[in-house]
Amino acid sequence: MAEPSPHPTVVLHACLGVGHLIPMVELAKLLLRRDLAVIIAVPTPPSSTADFFASSASAVATLEAANPAVSFHHLPPPDYPVPDPDPFLRMLDALRLTVPSLTAFLRSLPSVAGLVLDLFCGDALDAAASAGIPAYFYYTSCAGDLAAFLHLPHYFATTEGGPSFKDMGKALLHFPGVPPIPASDMPHTVLDRAARTCASRIVHYGRVPEARGLLINTYEWLEARAVRALRDGVCVPGRPTPPVYPIGPIIVRGQEAAEKGERHACLSWLDAQPERSVVFLCFGSLGAVSAAQVKEIARGLESSGHRFLWVVRSPPEDPTKFFLARPEPDLDSLLPEGFLERTSDRGMVVKMWAPQVEVLRHAATGAFMTHCGWNSVLEAASAGVPMLCWPMYAEQRVNKVFVVDEIKAGVVMDGYDEELVSAAEVEKKVRLVMESEEGEKLRERLALAKEKAAEALADGGPSRMAFEEFLKDIMLAK
Repeated sequence: MAEPSPHPTVVLHACLGVGHLIPMVELAKLLLRRDLAVIIAVPTPPSSTADFFASSASAVATLEAANPAVSFHHLPPPDYPVPDPDPFLRMLDALRLTVPSLTAFLRSLPSVAGLVLDLFCGDALDAAASAGIPAYFYYTSCAGDLAAFLHLPHYFATTEGGPSFKDMGKALLHFPGVPPIPASDMPHTVLDRAARTCASRIVHYGRVPEARGLLINTYEWLEARAVRALRDGVCVPGRPTPPVYPIGPIIVRGQEAAEKGERHACLSWLDAQPERSVVFLCFGSLGAVSAAQVKEIARGLESSGHRFLWVVRSPPEDPTKFFLARPEPDLDSLLPEGFLERTSDRGMVVKMWAPQVEVLRHAATGAFMTHCGWNSVLEAASAGVPMLCWPMYAEQRVNKVFVVDEIKAGVVMDGYDEELVSAAEVEKKVRLVMESEEGEKLRERLALAKEKAAEALADGGPSRMAFEEFLKDIMLAK
């Protein structure tokens, strides 16, 4: 339990999952620098689902140890005797059942300025209302996603009886503030309008306007149209939209090597490479491809003739359970025979993890093949590195649309939505970004994105001012 503080307290609440908790920790650090007390209220999974959330529990322990200045409060596990068979609904149930204990915790604190919620924690709006505390959402993906998702309740209500996205193929969907999105690129949780997962998401999206404000990890220059649509209220017809605060880019630096006091070997390898000559391939903390796909990537890289730094993870035994921990990859069995020897003068393969922020900021890095997780997109944009977009899960396909069609910061890897992206496609897109006039235009665009990211966070910059406005609002609401 956190010690009482003389300063107003902001409570942060996210769902279990390292990708959701880490951004909350980074937000906590920003608030601590402004002399606010901060407590992260962490849900504890019900005993009936402990195995399912085991990796998340271990991630929470690691985060606590690495961030001693941030207070963590573990909410008691709720009763959940018959878990839902659907993993996504199981997670939402666990969060909903945690609301009473969150309410009790908020009421136990002497002075709470506000409650900041992950978007999956929409039911916790009830805890804030019961405790008489203003609630804000912190959306850690892009403003374009949020603009599209907030419009979905209206879309489904006005197209009742219409087809599900899963039956519309690549038909283009038109939402305010964003470029047209192929129906097949929408997140899997909303593809089937008759499914329970879709119904639950629509309820949550419909509750977002109940919040007092929306924090977004983006910067206004990068997503001007989406931010404007959110501010103008056109994403949620007939209801007021809360104030929008684009406070990014909040970049999360990897802590593993820093904790050991070591510089990763791949950075020393990059030091020896020419400027902007290396293609960096990394598909996020959960992303992994099949064994067959690993071989296609290898062949494409080899044929391209370009330098590369490639983070390889073991393929998941069950592609639907990509979130489970996996052992280190056996490179000899995964990669084509002789690949490492033939490319030893221009390539480096790293197992499991590399310090992505440092790699992207290195002068030798010239392109980034990415799964389009929003943290990765922001890291690339802030470093001025063009992207080869290969989305894999969650909202990454929608992010790909924005990166390629709106931000114009990358190219798509054709075949991302099929069984395999071919070696020929890997070679083609690597050559396009690294050699062609189109690639040069991308680099010019990304140089500007890098400059604007720095301006956004500078004194008087738009993201810094948006954060100041949020702080003023939360103190007024207190």
